[in-house]
Amino acid sequence: MAKTSSVNKNKRRAQLVKRMAAKRARLKAIADDRSLTPEDRFAARLKLAELPRNSSATRVRNRCELTGRPRGTYRKFKLSRLALRELASAGHIPGMVKSSW
Repeated sequence: MAKTSSVNKNKRRAQLVKRMAAKRARLKAIADDRSLTPEDRFAARLKLAELPRNSSATRVRNRCELTGRPRGTYRKFKLSRLALRELASAGHIPGMVKSSW
């Protein structure tokens, strides 16, 4: 099991990303718009830099939903490789069987 504080910190980051997504997208669109003046684009970049760092989507870590493990996580299942193997071996994931040849 991962530390509870790490899992909670990641959840807070995900909430902040969701809350600030529209504002970040608007400022990025202004900053990337070549038809605007360089001063306007630079002002948008400065406002973007003033936003909290944790409001960026790249700060959110993919973690296992069961254990909170940060590494070896399958995006499709939102589970770590270890949890996925345990559930698959127990037959709790439909259609997934242990390979044999």
